[in-house]
Amino acid sequence: MRETEGALVLFSGGQDSGICLAWALERFATVETIGFDYGQRHRVELECRAAFRSGLAEVNPAWAARLGPDHVIDLSVLGQLSDTALTSDAEIALRADGLPNTYVPGRNLLFFTLAAALASRRQLRHLVGGMCETDYSGYPDCRDDTLKSLQVTLNLGMRSNFVIHTPLMWRDKAATWDLAARLGGAGLVELVRVATHTCYQGDRSVLHAWGYGCDACPACDLRRTGWLRYTGPRRIGDE
Repeated sequence: MRETEGALVLFSGGQDSGICLAWALERFATVETIGFDYGQRHRVELECRAAFRSGLAEVNPAWAARLGPDHVIDLSVLGQLSDTALTSDAEIALRADGLPNTYVPGRNLLFFTLAAALASRRQLRHLVGGMCETDYSGYPDCRDDTLKSLQVTLNLGMRSNFVIHTPLMWRDKAATWDLAARLGGAGLVELVRVATHTCYQGDRSVLHAWGYGCDACPACDLRRTGWLRYTGPRRIGDE
């Protein structure tokens, strides 16, 4: 644990960012969260954030003392600029270039840039995001090289010493569930399962074994598959 340093977690209300929030609470003296309202069709994820933050105190009372303020930024301009299945009711499909049309160009670049601006004011040096290059949809702004480059750019442009952390970068979804168990036991796993939202359709009408969702979109598919691998029989060498 870095006893004197603070972190700002990009917390959407989804599974990955929720687990990253717990990861940060285990490592930093103070942890604040930031979320972005960019007109996403699954805006219900933002409504999950408060309950998840409150639930963390029950999972580990020590985390409650480290959890600082939450910030929500109006980024509706991103939705206005985008023509994607995440910012409209368009059917989810592959684009001509092979990327899914759920890709919102520049989203993570803007998220980290605005987070860094806030972190500078709040005197928080560490920026934490749930980006992953293992089980993901191919978004170029989730790649490790992209975020390492962005860290350099932010530090040059803001004359600062930020560190971007991506604890899930090389973990698949099964390993992400396992990380939740290691951080907070069964209590955190259950909190992630019932209190986060990842479904692109914004469907919270049915609670599946792996959490709420439509059970048909790419996000649900990744979450369900990871859960089944996490809870299923472990093979020698999986640990």
